[in-house]
Amino acid sequence: MTLVRVNWRSVDTGKNMPRSKTRKQKKSGLDELLEKGASLTALGIGLLVVPLFLGVSPMLKPLAGALRVPGWMALGIGLVLLGIRLLLKSKVEPAASLTDSAARRQEPTDRQSAFGQAIPPAPGGSAAEDRREPFSRAVSARRLATQWSPAVFAAIEWRRFEAVCETLFAQAGFATRAQSHGADGGVDIWLHSANAEGPVAVVQCKHWNGKAVTVKEIREFYGVMASHQLNRGTYATTSTYTADAQKFAKDNGINALDGTALLSLIAKRTPEQQQALLDVAHEGEYWRPTCASCGIKLVERTPAKGGAGFWGCSNYPRCKTRMQMAVAA
Repeated sequence: MTLVRVNWRSVDTGKNMPRSKTRKQKKSGLDELLEKGASLTALGIGLLVVPLFLGVSPMLKPLAGALRVPGWMALGIGLVLLGIRLLLKSKVEPAASLTDSAARRQEPTDRQSAFGQAIPPAPGGSAAEDRREPFSRAVSARRLATQWSPAVFAAIEWRRFEAVCETLFAQAGFATRAQSHGADGGVDIWLHSANAEGPVAVVQCKHWNGKAVTVKEIREFYGVMASHQLNRGTYATTSTYTADAQKFAKDNGINALDGTALLSLIAKRTPEQQQALLDVAHEGEYWRPTCASCGIKLVERTPAKGGAGFWGCSNYPRCKTRMQMAVAA
């Protein structure tokens, strides 16, 4: 009879395991126990059932008796492995649960990405997310910036950036109306003047860090302006523009503000106004992304099959908004 060897190291309870062992590695050991225990149990049952049919024949009766011994052995070993697996699982899961709870309670630390650092685009997600980059949770609410700098743009999420832009135009004397979530039709902020009916200009905001705005995005924004018969529009981004995008914006009456231009514009405000803008930027959980479809804060998710965490909507599966979580170094 072939005996199955069990690698007991793979199911160590953790006392002799290096600290670098991950929860996924622990789970693989438990899965191996389950697989081997189930296989041996099934083998044992099979070896015990077959003799019931062989025993009816006098010629096969000796063979039936010979199968019973390995059958009981396989069944016994299988049940022991399943019992050990059940015991280890009861120890591993509470410890993992405590670790997850502690991680959720831990306050995030300062985001280390510098202004202008390239961040890869988020995979998947809804069409409404294409202007939002992966956002890091590694930002501390305890260390708020006291003055404007590129780090403020890097620390806040896309909705806070739009709110800052809206406040900036309100300080310039415009009446503003923001499209906070849902399908915005390419418009984030409508600008109104007391001397005119309807909007006099529109604003599109892109909270991008490192990824330059191309002429494609500017052309699309110009199409939105034309559809509303508006000659004025502002495109605001925390990032930069390609040369073609800058030229197209200049030729078509679009005020293209990059991160540097926005900071220069903020610097011209009074100290009180600058502080008001900082207060808007740091309002609430400024570091936690907002769902572009539902207008609520996203929550931290962990893939069921393992892998990097991501931001997801609490309205799932009705809302499948998903945003890559770029954890700072």
